[in-house]
Amino acid sequence: MSRAGVLLLGAAVTLAALAFGSRPLGVVGVGLLAAALVARAWAGLVHGPASVAFAAVPATATEGERVRLRVEVERASRLPAASIVVEGSLGRRGAFECRAHGRGRRASGTVDLGRPPRGRYPIGDARLLLGDHLGLQSVEIPVDAAGEALVVYPRLVELESLFSDAGRLGSDGRRLLLRRPAGFDFHSVREYAQGESLRRVHWPTTARRGQLMVKELEDMPRDAVAVVLDCDPAGAAGEPPDSSFDAAVRAAGSVLRAYVSRGRRGILVTTGGAAVVQRVSSLDDDFAAALGVLAAAEADAAHGIGRWLRGAAVPALEASELVLVTADLDPAAAEAVLAVAARRLSSVVWVDAPSFAGRSTRAAAGPLRLASCGIPVAVVRHGDDLAAALGGASQGLAAHG
Repeated sequence: MSRAGVLLLGAAVTLAALAFGSRPLGVVGVGLLAAALVARAWAGLVHGPASVAFAAVPATATEGERVRLRVEVERASRLPAASIVVEGSLGRRGAFECRAHGRGRRASGTVDLGRPPRGRYPIGDARLLLGDHLGLQSVEIPVDAAGEALVVYPRLVELESLFSDAGRLGSDGRRLLLRRPAGFDFHSVREYAQGESLRRVHWPTTARRGQLMVKELEDMPRDAVAVVLDCDPAGAAGEPPDSSFDAAVRAAGSVLRAYVSRGRRGILVTTGGAAVVQRVSSLDDDFAAALGVLAAAEADAAHGIGRWLRGAAVPALEASELVLVTADLDPAAAEAVLAVAARRLSSVVWVDAPSFAGRSTRAAAGPLRLASCGIPVAVVRHGDDLAAALGGASQGLAAHG
């Protein structure tokens, strides 16, 4: 019964006790009125600022693992509460409820989320519900969870080698060894510092200013490898976490990590609605940021990969090497890839989307055409060992042609 109901009942019982002159009934009526008033006073005192923190357990939650959402509550009021419940929603997973336990101002609890698929699950509509010990009063305190989200990262595979390592076929059928461009670009000039090599002196500026000026050099940005994740919804088939797009995300992340672990700088590019460009120089903090981009990636691109590659300002074209992960290699897309490959080293990971929808597959013209032109192509089909497909252990097109 609610506090208002108890208050009305107490008033009615008290009036009845006065009418019939019953002391026991009067005690009951006064007790009910007192309980309602105490509950009202408790609600006024317990209502105050409260903060709720959310964290994934384990901290770097990965698809396939059992994941829990840990909730930490801290209240300004020290008054005890019989029940402490945090309610809210987790993106497309829907509503959740967490019963927290603790003493004083702090309480904590966990919600078992099972094994959620890769994704970013924003926390919304969060609120804290406090209940009194008489079960008469409930206090709702809104919780500011703006920007809070549970992130489940994709599961990557370790790659000791890459399918493109063996080289490419030249126009005359011979193998071309992969070259890694390296060096420095001229950036600016500055005053000479004692002890610097005279080989760095920029003589034209020195003659003009009448003092020694040296060249300021910076690492060439073209020494990067761009991994492009095609987010075209036309190439998405199957249900998460066993969809073709999830396989493409795992492939893109695994290839990116393999290159960065070799000391190459990477650029992760997604073609979806968010159009994210994430630069990665090491496997530390910035690679974690790339994992976050992959976790949140959705198949929501407005255009196919062919049109994207023909765009005037493609961030991936800053790099000396491009790896395209796509499920769409129609004639227009294949032409666009060939145009890019004429200017920089290129390779393709082709995800056979129909196989993820349970349909029989056949040799696709796009991947075969690229392979015949010397562009390394790795094929990923449903049920394939991803590490073998990307590492070159499988025969790729030849095995499935």
